[in-house]
Amino acid sequence: MGISSLGVGSGILTQDILDQLRKADEASIIRPITFDIANEKDKKSELDVIDASMKNLSDSIDELKNATLFDARSTTVEGTSIEISADANSDIQEFTLDVSQLATKEIAESGKFGDKTDTIADDDGSITISVGDKDYDIDYNDSMTLDDLKKAINNIAGESVTATIAQIGDGDYRLFLTSANTGSNQDISIKDNDGHLSGTQLTDDLSTVQDGDDAKFKFNGEDVTRHDNKFDDLIAGYNITLKETGLSTVNVAQNRDEIMKRVDSFVEKYNAAIDELSKATKSSTDPQERGIFSSSSTIKGMKSTIEDMISAVGGGVGTLYDFGFDVDRDGKMSIDKTVLNEKLDDNAKNVEAFFSGGEYEKADGSTETLKGAFNEIADIFGEYAGYNGNLDQFQESINERISTLEEAQEDATKRLDDRYEILKKKYAAYDLMISKLNNASNMFVQMVNTQYSSQNQ
Repeated sequence: MGISSLGVGSGILTQDILDQLRKADEASIIRPITFDIANEKDKKSELDVIDASMKNLSDSIDELKNATLFDARSTTVEGTSIEISADANSDIQEFTLDVSQLATKEIAESGKFGDKTDTIADDDGSITISVGDKDYDIDYNDSMTLDDLKKAINNIAGESVTATIAQIGDGDYRLFLTSANTGSNQDISIKDNDGHLSGTQLTDDLSTVQDGDDAKFKFNGEDVTRHDNKFDDLIAGYNITLKETGLSTVNVAQNRDEIMKRVDSFVEKYNAAIDELSKATKSSTDPQERGIFSSSSTIKGMKSTIEDMISAVGGGVGTLYDFGFDVDRDGKMSIDKTVLNEKLDDNAKNVEAFFSGGEYEKADGSTETLKGAFNEIADIFGEYAGYNGNLDQFQESINERISTLEEAQEDATKRLDDRYEILKKKYAAYDLMISKLNNASNMFVQMVNTQYSSQNQ
């Protein structure tokens, strides 16, 4: 505040008096509005926390209402002869695989060449390399070397066969052809189409080093063969890899770990939301303990609805309590996984229907089409935590209230500024008037004193 000369003339109507009056007005007019703004902002902050906890809970509900949660599969294998993975919603069962023979690749070996740089032909021509039911034509000429042929085979027929050159001994180089795939259908042969090869190393002398054999195993005692050690056509949704000979017992089950993980998340998020709502709506005569929304019907109603929904959902065939969920006196939820596992063991499809919706089989054998408890809960939550739900509307009302109060504060402050600017001018005028009166009074006193003095001389 700048230096004021108000009151200099009379010493009566000073700036201090105006400041004291201004403070009194601010205390009765501005301060209540400031307090209300702070209170509404506190509500907004607390509502942000509640909104976050509700959204977390809503996300955990979405995970449990999704029926694909119950489609996940886990596999266990006793034995080392196979590896297996099971796709979602594949059959749940136990079976044995007894592997007696792994599938192998066909390997063929050429006759002896003196060096990998030896030419293979006397004139232009072509050969046909056959691998199983696939044929590949490769041209040659009188300058093509064994190494050139290897490169040509890999370039042209590489999807079915791999060519390499190995030095077996001094002056003994041989071409090896290995099928890309395994199985008894991978026979390898070479045919000279024009008869211009310079020797028979690649044709008549080509010999089988390793036969391509099929995999052989017993599935639950039944003989089965496959061309490959990896296959997915034995049981739909099962991806099996044979690793070695021997017996393995396989168990494909519902993936309970993922179900329990999501149930735990729901319980945790539910308790976090209830804790926040309980704190915000707590009733108390002590202002320090009283919740900021203790008188809010919206927030208290939301808390009551959430607490009631645990026993309200279920489509009439049961409640969440029947599946191991429980709520104590303090409103804290817990889950008895033993009960839930027993329900899953007894009828996993019923648990899926109860949680996510579907056909629920009753004790009398009849069926009931359920929407799903967590779909019902999601609908309830949508009224509060969904887009433009009660929480959004409540938050918007707080924002509007803050905006209105801030405008009122600004207007009240301006009115006080205007008022005290006018008072300041009035005080200045009054001060000048008082100063003039004081000066006139002083002159009159001096005149009286002078006259009195002269009469007494």
